[in-house]
Amino acid sequence: MASNGPSAKQQQQLQTQYGNYKNALQQLAQKIGDVEQEAEEHKLVLETLGPLPGDRKCFRMINGVLVERTVEDVVPALKTNAEGLKQVLDELVKQYKTKQDDLEKWKKKNNVQIVQS
Repeated sequence: MASNGPSAKQQQQLQTQYGNYKNALQQLAQKIGDVEQEAEEHKLVLETLGPLPGDRKCFRMINGVLVERTVEDVVPALKTNAEGLKQVLDELVKQYKTKQDDLEKWKKKNNVQIVQS
């Protein structure tokens, strides 16, 4: 008697692997969303501080401590942080695309078809 598909054990392993791929993609998407939100906040603050005089005082949260600074002290640090966030975001997007491609290759290799219930 020939079997038409994978055994129950193989099917369970494939489902587990698929779940792992989907969880990894979901976690990366969540991280991307968090970094995008933080980058948008940095952009908004920079736009707000842009027209202000450099000697005007402002407050900045550093490790949970509110610190008084001037606009000219804070703007360069914010720009550096915003550039760093952009680099992190680009890297996370690359990782997401790579993981998505890996999932597609895995699906083709194992002849997996997703059934929506």
